[in-house]
Amino acid sequence: MPLVCVCSPKGGVGKTTVTANLAYALARAGSKVLAIDFDVQNALRLHFGVPLSDGRGYVTKAIESADWSQSVLTAGSNMFVLPYGDVTEDQRLEFEHLLATDSHFLMRGLSTLLNYPGLVIIADFPPGPNPALKAVSRLADLHLVTMLADTASLSLLPHIENHRLIGEPLNNKAGYYFVLNQSDNRRHISRDVTAFMQQHLGDRLLGVINRDESVAEANASQQSIFDFSPASAAAFDIELISKRVAAILGIKIGDGAVHTALRTSNF
Repeated sequence: MPLVCVCSPKGGVGKTTVTANLAYALARAGSKVLAIDFDVQNALRLHFGVPLSDGRGYVTKAIESADWSQSVLTAGSNMFVLPYGDVTEDQRLEFEHLLATDSHFLMRGLSTLLNYPGLVIIADFPPGPNPALKAVSRLADLHLVTMLADTASLSLLPHIENHRLIGEPLNNKAGYYFVLNQSDNRRHISRDVTAFMQQHLGDRLLGVINRDESVAEANASQQSIFDFSPASAAAFDIELISKRVAAILGIKIGDGAVHTALRTSNF
């Protein structure tokens, strides 16, 4: 059961979109994938066709120590989503308090999912330091830090490298890597930041996602970039990143026998 955390030191970098499309890419390659939303904005579900009016989620049940897997929604072949849900401010505060103070809280909720054979979990987090990221990081196999190809993201690179996001190293298993989003070759600053990141990060930069208007249009239609514009530059970039993630985690892709076994099992 690989668990991937998608995080960022700042908001507005397209982290949730990267999370959703990475999940779709891995599912298309044959993995059974669950996307979990740890952000109170509850936006990840919209990328999987869940209606805006559907307020279901796991947080209110989590407060009652229920099994979070009961809140999983099916989002297509091999694809599942666990929405945060519509919650009150008091419920959000209680959930974050339990994450921060009860060392068994997270495992009680995720136990069934963490032990499900062949399941890949991709978790999306609010920007910056937060209780959910700190709690889940202890279980994570890999962190993907999403940044923009701009000077604001560049200025926050030392924040990540000096372990100031959660006050400790992000990952003690497969490590932490970077994804550079919305790189625009038409803009001088974007080109320079992209070149610097590539040189400075080396193999820790898993990929660069080119700025592509198809991504925003896909989001508006609640589709993955692969369904909306499979031949787009962004689709190619994200698929390449998914293959690198799979290689790091030892996830087998393109194995028909494995695909069949996953599709015929019950979640």
